[in-house]
Formats: sequence, structure tokens, C-alpha cells
Amino acid sequence: MNIDLSPEAIEYGRQASRALKAAGGDRLVQLAEQDPKGREGLAAPVFAELGAWDLDARGSADESEAAAALCRSAGYWAVPYPVAERLARPADLDTDGLVVVSDTGPAGAVAGLELRWTAVTLDGRRSAATALPSDASPRTSAFVTGLDLRPLDDDGARDVALGLVLPCWTLLGMLDRALELTCAHVLVREQFGKPLARLQGLQFQLTDAEVERGGLEMLAKYALWSVQTGRDDALKDALALRLAAIEAADVVFRVSHQLHGAVGFCDESTLSWLSRYSQPLRRLPHGLSATRDQMTRRIGRRGLTGLFGDAREAATP
Repeated sequence: MNIDLSPEAIEYGRQASRALKAAGGDRLVQLAEQDPKGREGLAAPVFAELGAWDLDARGSADESEAAAALCRSAGYWAVPYPVAERLARPADLDTDGLVVVSDTGPAGAVAGLELRWTAVTLDGRRSAATALPSDASPRTSAFVTGLDLRPLDDDGARDVALGLVLPCWTLLGMLDRALELTCAHVLVREQFGKPLARLQGLQFQLTDAEVERGGLEMLAKYALWSVQTGRDDALKDALALRLAAIEAADVVFRVSHQLHGAVGFCDESTLSWLSRYSQPLRRLPHGLSATRDQMTRRIGRRGLTGLFGDAREAATP
């Protein structure tokens, strides 16, 4: 088992990050919020130039890993565009993207985009989805809008795991950036005549946040591998990843906001934008409690197989 991304995928992610920085970087989300109707023109051409829509996230390991690396780079810059959803599009339908939705109140961060969507529930029920018109400001909605669903007479169970895993890579990119910004902040700010970074209490908090982020990165690689190899437990692994992603985001953003202080909630702080636009990823299709419930019901008493499942089963008398 090798869950590390290939060197080619990692390099692709680096090139994507550089391209997004050149296209505006942190300004992309700000410009999209100022002109919601123009957000398609801000981000989509960059991804098209990178060949993003030619990637088959269900194809070879190299392509699925490149898709994950691209999602991570998009999250790093809080790009206001449903990259993961587009990369997770079903292979057997003429559609532009896939949104995993809840059974009640289906919604997605797809407002104002002239794209064809497919929605799928955790039970694998697929629907053709149309984004409903919304008067809500992106300031408060982060482009989330309700979806009008028209059920399809087929089974989309094979789509769910990938549809859950790729957005977690986007959220991982956001946590990368949040911790990077926080470390830079405490290194240049001083209190009691020394940098904040030298205060032991702050070091403990940053360590806790990095442990959560690092653990999420390992789980993201494992869940991607699980989907790639078509494991029977891929959906359970994807739900475990999503649960870990929500929990890690809670810790990382809490620590980041605490160490930034009031400035972390101001528009001049990149952390503020990251935090706000992470909300759809953390709340849709289900928040922390509902995700935990969904995972528990599917796993039951059997538990997760995990990295050491074979060894555990071999040791069972």
C-alpha cells in the first residue's frame, strides 16, 4: 500500500497554486464577492488552462491524485469555485459536476453558475439538479443556494465516496493556509518583549492544530487510495475522512482566530476570508453531528478496517 501522492501529482498541485496566485490569489474570492455574476470568469479559465477538466478523477491513480492536489491548491487560495464538485462529475452522465446532498434541504455552493449539476445522496440516489435563484449576498451565503432535484432512475452509489473525498482535499488546503498565516502572525507580533511564538502556551495550541491538520492529511491520502482501488469500504473511509476534516477545521480555525485576535475577523485579514468560505465545506451535506451519525450507522459494530485492518484480523483468535 502506497498512499503518498505521486511526484507528478505534487508538482501539478504546485503549478496550479502558482497559476492561481498569478491570476489574483487572495483577491479572487474578494472580487467574486464584489461581482457574484463574474466569478465564473475569474476562476474557470485558469482551471481550463491547467487542463483540470480533462482529468479523470475516476481513472488512473495519477489522474485522481492530480485532481486531489488541484483541490488542495484551490483551497489554499480559497478559490470561490466548486472545483472538487466539477472534478467528481459522474462518468456516465452528461453533466458538469456532482454535489453530494442531504435528504432534506439539498444545497450546494453553486449559486450563479451556468452549469449542469447532478446531486447524489449518501444512499446513492442521483438526481438532475438545478441551482435555485438566490438573493442572498455571498457575504452571508458563501454562494450556497438550494437545489431543485429531479430524481434519476439509476444507482449512483459509486459516485458518493469520491464526491465526499475531493471536497475534503479542498478543506485541507484551507487548513494549510490558515496555519501558515497563523505561524507568520505569531512570529512577527511581540508581547512582553518577545515574539508571541516563544510563549509556551501558544506553542501548545499551534502543536495541537498541526497534529489535527497532519492527521487529516494522512486520512485524506488513505481515503483517496481507498476510492482509487475500489475498496468495498470506500464510502466508510470517505465518511471517516469527512468527520476528521470537520473536527480538524474546528480546531485549526479556533486556534488561528484565537492567536490572530480581533484582526482575524476583519476583511483585511486573509484568515477571515478562509474561515468564512470554509463554512460550506464544513456544513454540507452534513455537519459534525449528522456526519458522525451517518458513519456510525453504516459501520455498526464492525468498525473501520483502516491501515492496520489485516494485521488486526490476523491476530484475532
